[in-house]
Amino acid sequence: MRRLPMRRLVSLATLAVVGAATLGTAAACGDDSESAGGGSGPVTLRLGYFPNITHAPAVVGVEKGIFAEKLGTGVTLETKTFNAGPAAIEAIFSGALDATYIGPNPTVNAFSKSKGEAVRVVSGAASGGVALVVKPEITSVEQLRGKKIATPQLGNTQDVAIRHWLKEKGLTTTKEGGGDVKIVPQENAQTVETFGSGAIDGAWVPEPFVSRLVNAGGKVLVDERDLWPDGKFVITNLIVSTKFLKAHPDVVKKLVEGQVAANEFVNGKPDESQQAVSDHIGKISGKPLDLKLIKQAWPTLEFTNDPIASSLKTGLDHAVAVGLTQPVSLDGLYDLTHLNEVLKGQGKAEVVQP
Repeated sequence: MRRLPMRRLVSLATLAVVGAATLGTAAACGDDSESAGGGSGPVTLRLGYFPNITHAPAVVGVEKGIFAEKLGTGVTLETKTFNAGPAAIEAIFSGALDATYIGPNPTVNAFSKSKGEAVRVVSGAASGGVALVVKPEITSVEQLRGKKIATPQLGNTQDVAIRHWLKEKGLTTTKEGGGDVKIVPQENAQTVETFGSGAIDGAWVPEPFVSRLVNAGGKVLVDERDLWPDGKFVITNLIVSTKFLKAHPDVVKKLVEGQVAANEFVNGKPDESQQAVSDHIGKISGKPLDLKLIKQAWPTLEFTNDPIASSLKTGLDHAVAVGLTQPVSLDGLYDLTHLNEVLKGQGKAEVVQP
């Protein structure tokens, strides 16, 4: 997409408020397209998600055509897949993405870095599906002293979770990999290999990697559900760019309708949904995800439209406590107006607006 002159960027920032002044590059791409807001005619919605089990509502919604059906003929759906939250957030910031399924920590980072301007949470998607898997001989937290434990990324949701849990148990960690327990950030696919080779002693990871590590000889030492009230904590929610939400509230409502319908499908037809996840990941990666692995991991997840805002706030407090982020107000992060309109229209219980 062509870059606009600086004078044009300044003009757009003055008129549009959100984007250029705060995010630097957000106004440089997308302002002359229908998807970026304003104008008449067809609208393009660019939706991001991860091809994994914790994003099953998104995967099934795309694979089964649920989103396309709810959006209707007036909206063109373009989908993009990501392997990590920071890349999806950068796509939001650059104007290359309008909405995405994503974890809680990247959600907070996007809101914080944009001073509360860039994104809004419009629905939940999934809870649970995370555990600490270790070598069989490790039976207590004290036996983790001196051990190497992997997480998906420094400062990501699982990285924060284990560091805070260890701190509560009296064990130290450092960002550099020092302390009583050595935290080793690495890609989840690599973690399966390093665990098998003995290079690490365990990992705090999401599904399906929990199940993969268990199948590789590990055992679950901590199921993260046990650390949260009623076993519920957000692992995936749906966010939209504030700019797109303001420009196309009707499209966002249709997207939320798709999310609610996808969750209804996932919860009502688990076998068909598991097959859809396997097939869809196969189309993206060239190799379907093992159906047995999906079935093994499925019970650890709850697919819910509630974003469980309290757990996101607690996760932020944990990140502050272990020195991985600064305190930030989350006022204005959630806009569940469309979600509650959809739920109310279907006779379902509404979600309390945080």
